[in-house]
Amino acid sequence: MRLNKNFFYTFREDVKSEDSTSGKLLVRSGMIKKTGNGLYSYHPLGYRIIRKIEGIVREEMDRAGATELIMPSLLPEDYYIKTERLDVFGKGIFRLKDRFNRGYLLGPTHEELFAVSAKEAIQSYKDLPFNLYQIGRKYRDEPRPRYGLIRIREFIMKDAYSFDVDLAGLDVAYMKMFNAYKIIFDRIGLNYKIVTADTGAMGGILSEEFQAIADIGEDTIVLCDSCSYASNIEVSACVDDDIEKEEELEKEEIYTPNAGTIEEVTALMGLPSSKFVKTLIYKSGDNLYACMVRADRDVNETKVVKLLGVTELEMAEAEDVIAATNAKVGYAGPVGLKIPVVIDSEVLKMSNFIVGANKSDYHFKNVNVKDFEYFKSGDIKNIKEGDRCPICSGHVFFKKGIEIGNTFKLGDKYAKSLDVLYKDANNQLIPVQMGSYGIGIERIMTSVVEQNNDKDGIIWPMNIAPFQVALVLIDGSNKEQSDLAEKIYAEFNKNKIEVIFDDRDERPGIKFKDMDLIGIPIKITVGKKADKSIVELNSRDGKISEEVSFDNLTETVQKIIEERLT
Repeated sequence: MRLNKNFFYTFREDVKSEDSTSGKLLVRSGMIKKTGNGLYSYHPLGYRIIRKIEGIVREEMDRAGATELIMPSLLPEDYYIKTERLDVFGKGIFRLKDRFNRGYLLGPTHEELFAVSAKEAIQSYKDLPFNLYQIGRKYRDEPRPRYGLIRIREFIMKDAYSFDVDLAGLDVAYMKMFNAYKIIFDRIGLNYKIVTADTGAMGGILSEEFQAIADIGEDTIVLCDSCSYASNIEVSACVDDDIEKEEELEKEEIYTPNAGTIEEVTALMGLPSSKFVKTLIYKSGDNLYACMVRADRDVNETKVVKLLGVTELEMAEAEDVIAATNAKVGYAGPVGLKIPVVIDSEVLKMSNFIVGANKSDYHFKNVNVKDFEYFKSGDIKNIKEGDRCPICSGHVFFKKGIEIGNTFKLGDKYAKSLDVLYKDANNQLIPVQMGSYGIGIERIMTSVVEQNNDKDGIIWPMNIAPFQVALVLIDGSNKEQSDLAEKIYAEFNKNKIEVIFDDRDERPGIKFKDMDLIGIPIKITVGKKADKSIVELNSRDGKISEEVSFDNLTETVQKIIEERLT
């Protein structure tokens, strides 16, 4: 690719609308352009990277025995009604009507469509197993698109779906995909962790996430300092603190004026937050619930959703809290409360704790579990850094992660809803066991940038870089330099070395800055020693800097490329 008279541009300054390192660098380098809120176009260099990532994913999916096809993005809503996922996705999907008033949606994920398509080929157990995949676009109506390509409304996903006769077969299919994912992310060179996760809107038996470690990541990854424990904080189990049982005292109402927060009431009473229990009011549909956790803990909403068996949960509005407690916000407590109370397992062990009195400017002290009724109990708190590991005697610490892939054991959830059945050896109809496996293509690209950059720009790994070599001509008016650069360009193309040729009429400093910004792994500079057929060879990561003669250049570059690809 020659840059002179081609579609290529860069920006010297960061774009103000971008709020992540990767977003800023990808926009500045001209690889992507924001076209709307949560919408991006991919320009030539960016699209080459997308295609290379897709190529690696495709190779490993094919090697794992999956068969590629393509599904439409515009989907009849009937399938999602049958699986009851319209309500689960809620406002998170784009819905529309055709001219005949039939309901459609832009596919947020394709379990339903793959299931009904697979159904056509399944008669008996002899037709199983098989695995299908596609690389296509997905759509989700994100309320707050952010962080460049991490949280967007239209994105490219590889989604695969396995179909098996039983759970043992599903286990085999799942591990094939699981291992293929590890190969994909290892080939790309990402620093990632595999964690247990919530099944969420997908449902099913098991979910695991592949999380690229990055400070900008939206997910909190819980790791152990002594064992291999790794989990998304959403599902990370907590080990309750050892709490010494006290002799129970009688509860007592106390005046706590203008102390509606934990910080205010602890300061007023001069007691540690571990003696207080906060009661937070949540709403699910038309129902309110009061969730109790120790004051130095946070409610884990994912755990509450699982415990209650509901599909959605959100903090109640102020007016709902006031109506439920007959008090100002900040004074909720379980004593005498008329809505269901959900209590954390740790609170069950506490004695003589302090709670809101459901009365403005008042709290109860010396409250015990016998003083109120509760609806359900369980682990509903977030784990904290330094807590004991749920598996061993170690302690946990946190990392931030970008979810780049996920694997699900769906079981027969979709097969039952959509009648995807097979006849077994006894001629009985049995639901098919399904697995679902997703990879976010743009999230891989942005994760690589988050993990591989410096003050000058992006540092692409060789196997997904838009080009392997940047050929920089210092002075196009110098015949010896121009002739040598043209010889190198022709030689590289003949040997299938991917080369971007900066033959623009620009100052050398601008060319160097642009090549560093776009992150090409190898840079060849044709300058003052062109009359001796000698060029400068530098690697973008700073590990190589040498002069090479034209006679040895192709062999030298091929060797570097081969080493870095393996």
